Amino acid sequence: MRYLISSFCLLFIACGSYSKKRNFQIQTTSNKIIHNPYFSNEKKDYVYKANITVRDNNFSGILIVKKLGEANHRVVFTTEMGNKIFDFSFLNDTFKVNFIIEAIDKAILINILKKDFKALIQEKIPVIKSYSSQDTLIYETALENKKHFYFKTQQLNKIIRVKNGKEKVTFLFLEINDIIANKIKISHSNIKLKINLKSIN
Repeated sequence: MRYLISSFCLLFIACGSYSKKRNFQIQTTSNKIIHNPYFSNEKKDYVYKANITVRDNNFSGILIVKKLGEANHRVVFTTEMGNKIFDFSFLNDTFKVNFIIEAIDKAILINILKKDFKALIQEKIPVIKSYSSQDTLIYETALENKKHFYFKTQQLNKIIRVKNGKEKVTFLFLEINDIIANKIKISHSNIKLKINLKSIN
């Protein structure tokens, strides 16, 4: 009987929410929307030197993100010689693969990349709950039907995608200058996928 009770308690703890596991303190806030400003300027071409590791493949080149209009972005990754690796379009809730090389033309992988870049470019995300931890405000949201937590000190510096109370994907925004994140790192905990970006303009 003791074994069953102990097992139940361990299962309950393991299945606890991410916010409880991290001891976030619930906050009352008037913020109904969290803003991600890093790809929000239509007049700017966001150009990054990129390194993307996908399973046993490593790709280096240039990633260009262009805002074309409200909720409308184009994301293109090329080699430094200008050969396309992938080319994605995002418009509201629609997603289009304009081009992708055969080596990574897999439905599961495309869906993962879609979710990752959607998190990067989505500007306005409805807030479900607000928390704090030391000097950081944390906003719980849902994006692509996945729970995301947005961490903000003076600027948005981290996004965590969570599943079953565990961190699955981490987005780090580094060397922030106004509304430009000069370095961005995306890492997955359950698959071999890493994206490192460094601004070159």
